[in-house]
Amino acid sequence: MNNRVVGGACLLGALAADQASKFWILDVYDLPARESVPLLPVLNLTMVWNHAITFGMLGGAGAAGRVIFSVAALAIVTGLGVWLARTPRVWVAVALGMIMGGAIGNVIDRLRYGAVVDFIHAHAFGWSWPVFNIADALIDCGVAILIIDNLRMRDAN
Repeated sequence: MNNRVVGGACLLGALAADQASKFWILDVYDLPARESVPLLPVLNLTMVWNHAITFGMLGGAGAAGRVIFSVAALAIVTGLGVWLARTPRVWVAVALGMIMGGAIGNVIDRLRYGAVVDFIHAHAFGWSWPVFNIADALIDCGVAILIIDNLRMRDAN
């Protein structure tokens, strides 16, 4: 199968999983009204409207941040799309599709709600990870795949 098709399928799958999870959190489960719901001793559903970027960085950008962050993300997605079109490696195509789908999902949130919908809160032993969403997890997994693929390629040479 063509790597562009594989990457495109991963992009669409990532985007669908992200947007479906956010639809369920907001419109079905109504997490904003519940604020935080424990699922496991180490996991809560916690509603956070992220007006910044990863881990709340650059939160002082105000209303302009919504546009700036969206344009930057779409520029990066465009560059990743060029990489996807040129890669001969299937795992790279999978990773790029996951990253692009997650990034587009967060851009949709910024344009639709003015902020990214975050709701997964992992915590244990006094440690708390910043609240995130499915798109963030897919982006992180895609980056991890790229790193692992790169390390494997170095070892092969």
